[in-house]
Amino acid sequence: MVIRSNWRVAEMSKIAKAYGTWPSVISAELITQAAPRLSFIQSYDENLYWVEGRPWDAGRNVIMCRDSAGNIRDLLPSPFSHHSKVHEYGGMAYTLNGSYLYFVNAADQRIYQLNITEAEQPIALTEEGLRFADLMVNTEQQQLIAVAEQHHDGAEPENFIAGISLITGDISVLVSGADFYAYPRLSPDQQQLCWIEWQHPNMPWDSTQLWSAKLKNGHLSEKKLVAGSDNNEAIFQPSWSPDNQLYYVSDKDNWWNIHHANGEPVLSKAAEFAMPLWQFGMSTYDFIDPNTIGCIWTEQGLWHSGFISITTGRLSVTESQFSSLESACCHQGQLHVVAGAAAIANQIIGIEPNSDKHNFTSIYAPSGLDLTADDIAQPQSLFFPTGDNQLAHAFFYPPTNAQYQGLDNERPLVIALCHGGPTGATDSGLNLKIQYWTNRGFAVVDINYRGSTGFGRQYRQGLQNAWGIADVEDTQYAISFLAEQQKIDPQRCLIRGGSAGGYTVLSALTFTDTFKAGASLYGIGDLETLATDTHKFESRYLDSLIGPYPECRDIYLQRSPIYHAEGLNCPVIFLQGLQDKVVPPNQAEMMVELLQEKGIQVQYVTFADEGHGFRKADNIILAMESELAFYRNVFSLEETA
Repeated sequence: MVIRSNWRVAEMSKIAKAYGTWPSVISAELITQAAPRLSFIQSYDENLYWVEGRPWDAGRNVIMCRDSAGNIRDLLPSPFSHHSKVHEYGGMAYTLNGSYLYFVNAADQRIYQLNITEAEQPIALTEEGLRFADLMVNTEQQQLIAVAEQHHDGAEPENFIAGISLITGDISVLVSGADFYAYPRLSPDQQQLCWIEWQHPNMPWDSTQLWSAKLKNGHLSEKKLVAGSDNNEAIFQPSWSPDNQLYYVSDKDNWWNIHHANGEPVLSKAAEFAMPLWQFGMSTYDFIDPNTIGCIWTEQGLWHSGFISITTGRLSVTESQFSSLESACCHQGQLHVVAGAAAIANQIIGIEPNSDKHNFTSIYAPSGLDLTADDIAQPQSLFFPTGDNQLAHAFFYPPTNAQYQGLDNERPLVIALCHGGPTGATDSGLNLKIQYWTNRGFAVVDINYRGSTGFGRQYRQGLQNAWGIADVEDTQYAISFLAEQQKIDPQRCLIRGGSAGGYTVLSALTFTDTFKAGASLYGIGDLETLATDTHKFESRYLDSLIGPYPECRDIYLQRSPIYHAEGLNCPVIFLQGLQDKVVPPNQAEMMVELLQEKGIQVQYVTFADEGHGFRKADNIILAMESELAFYRNVFSLEETA
């Protein structure tokens, strides 16, 4: 992505126009074309691999390769697409062995084998029926090791760690008995296997256990509990060092820090070296050599990179302009990550250890977006007080346009953004879906409400038994804080969010009068229906957020917007994928029907070919443009040239 300085326009006086009506160079179509999603970097032999999500190509996820000569190519022929449906959210589902790539195909969830040195079509290794994720190769046994998920009619799916023959596709069970598994990882000498597991009602950021076992002739022995025995510790990303030492990330001391298998932290820091495990294969660290860890972490809402000496525990911080980092992988003596910032589209960079400042190399920067710096709103990281003498966090984006400014004595409309999860976080990386609003004259406040990750275990537990209360309060506190600073018009507040963020939207609109309109993207209106009609991974999620069901059914009803429609008296737009298995369409449909009966302005936009979240370009464009038109209609805003 190229951000051009535009000093000529900056020197000129801008045109005064009402906020929310500014013409914009950031179209919905541009959003789908500008920056593909980059994720799941892997190193194999001398090559670097990653996954690229392409909205313009029917949402296809393509596995890319950069060879030692710097040549980059797409490995998957159309219509094949990398995507796992294990836990519904999937994650990393590919691995390499010799000249073969093994990956899970989105359409049928089968594992395919592809010879990447020949112009051949992928060949199916497994039959339809099972789902797979977190693939890796056991070369000694000529088998894949993966997390598998077996679905049964009328019963909860079964999860286990499987061995899959590379010759026949036959499947054996290596580990079973727990409700969930992740991170099966084989030691470099191929003599040990580790993994994490957890049980209902825990989520992986609540309590997990790390196990290891000896592996011989395809069978496990001497199974050992390494960490998590007190069921009060969330373990993330176990990894083996090149000398077969086991490491992992634990929050047993409030902060997600890297530990050795002996339980001792490699480094103690008030920062988070982990993220909530919504997808398989998430990575925040890797090994440069047996004594050096390349890593990324979030601190005070911003991401950083650096290197840890295991011997001394010393952290050397890499200084750069990047503030959004993910998918850490060490390759050829460098730390490789997906990196971005407020005005820098995501790209893959390589970072040299123990070097001068700013010593990084851009490996792959696919975005062709060409904007001026004066059209990009810069996020302002802020902490604001909550009602319990805590501080919550948000990023504030002021209205920003190279050619336009607001009218005299006018303060801007504001859109409060509620991230999904609710166990999740927002960061300061370039998000054109935010810039789409700010460039048109809307202010945006992107809120890391209590319960968000990146601020320690205690903060993350701020939504325990308080979902629908603390998160909603924090949207109000954020608005009050900005209003006191005269940065927004408190009488023209909007709120939008997807999935769990959509629940916060509907709750805020129903139980408060702070917001005048809102957008729920595949959001939740009925907690009771969610508790009884959702997929296995989240089927007990509400136990900690609300309380066990049905024992706490009265609380579910109290906090469900659908049962308190008398309080919802403002316009709402609902956007919903009809194939959504996480938040079924009936959630939106019930709310729409109630608002129609009350005569409240409501719009329902559906997408027959989308699930949980919108991946296809045409659908993303329709969703963005429908929402903008809805807001402008609500506030009688008309864009004029």
